[in-house]
Amino acid sequence: MNRKRPIRARVSDEEYQLLQSLRSRKPAQNPPKQPLSLGDRVSDGVAAVMGSWRFIIIQSVILAFWVILNVVGVIQHWDPYPFILLNLMLSFQAAYAAPIMMMSQNRQATIDQVDAKHDYEVNQKAELEIELLQDKLNWLREEEIVELKTLLIEQQQIILRLETLLVERLQK
Repeated sequence: MNRKRPIRARVSDEEYQLLQSLRSRKPAQNPPKQPLSLGDRVSDGVAAVMGSWRFIIIQSVILAFWVILNVVGVIQHWDPYPFILLNLMLSFQAAYAAPIMMMSQNRQATIDQVDAKHDYEVNQKAELEIELLQDKLNWLREEEIVELKTLLIEQQQIILRLETLLVERLQK
């Protein structure tokens, strides 16, 4: 009995080709990492800084300090209430921060898609390998059953011979 035949008969040519290509790849091999461009590194750095509690706390302290100095400023109010200059600076910061963070998120989404594809291929390989193992176990079980049946028939024949010998001796 051909051991590859059961799985080959149950999977499509595409699945079988995928299994063969996945088998040639080492199991722990991860998808290759693309080198980061300067823009990627900058956007990741900005996103990491602006997305941290440290940045939020420092910015909150600076904003509070700005407001307090301009409300109770003894010397000069450089940005009196309603803090038009502060609003302009925060709008300027938001105008640049949002697209930079989006670039970082888009790059991360691309990395996640590559990782998800790799995970899917690994899962497919695992599924097909499990099917192959199940087929091999079934084949071994069938072989064992055939062997046990053969042994059982031989034992029955031996028992019959022994019975006939015993009957012949008792008759003598």
